Amino acid sequence: MSTVKILFVEDEPALAEIIKESLESKGFEVTHVTTVAASLQAHASTPFDLLILDVMLPDGDGFSLLKRIRLKDLITPALFLTSKSLATDVVNGFESGANDYLKKPFSIEELVIRIKSLLGMVNTRPIDIKKTGPFTIGEYVFHYPEGVLVYKGAKKQLTFREAEILNVLQTRHEQMVPRQELLLTHWGNDDYFSGRSLDVFITKLRKYLKQDPSIAILNFRGQGYKLIF
Repeated sequence: MSTVKILFVEDEPALAEIIKESLESKGFEVTHVTTVAASLQAHASTPFDLLILDVMLPDGDGFSLLKRIRLKDLITPALFLTSKSLATDVVNGFESGANDYLKKPFSIEELVIRIKSLLGMVNTRPIDIKKTGPFTIGEYVFHYPEGVLVYKGAKKQLTFREAEILNVLQTRHEQMVPRQELLLTHWGNDDYFSGRSLDVFITKLRKYLKQDPSIAILNFRGQGYKLIF
């Protein structure tokens, strides 16, 4: 496998140096920048495999930065490093286009596991998930792993995490997929904040699929979700 290229945005010098050196020791290629402006410039000039973003930056914030990146790049997985732990902050992060978050302080080992999970370098799925599409979901056509959802010619590009969740649900449609399974597979834990972010993703998928009234994502409170069509 080719070297994984990471854009790392962090303005705290000591923390940035530790994380950069630690990731490079694990074989990752890390480009470190400290501002929104430098981040946009680096992203425009280099194809990265992963984005690691701090929230508070000297010339803006990570949420706004990722929203700007997502106008041109919906595919590259993004992970927030944040000291903000309120549920609203976490949800804002996911709504801006993030695929995962990690609260400070954290261990390098945990960060590496999150990175590998986002890049599909570890297999934590308890079942065999179909790898390639297209798949028919009611009147929609879902192209996977490209993450493109098509309805009567209109295309919607899903984020990495949206596509992964929809693929699990459509592979096992008419079956309840346990909530804990989705959280452990795609977030690496089943804590409160991860649960809130999963709720955000389910809400988004329902919105994307609403043009076909025969489609529904049923919520079994506290247990899981079932896609029917």
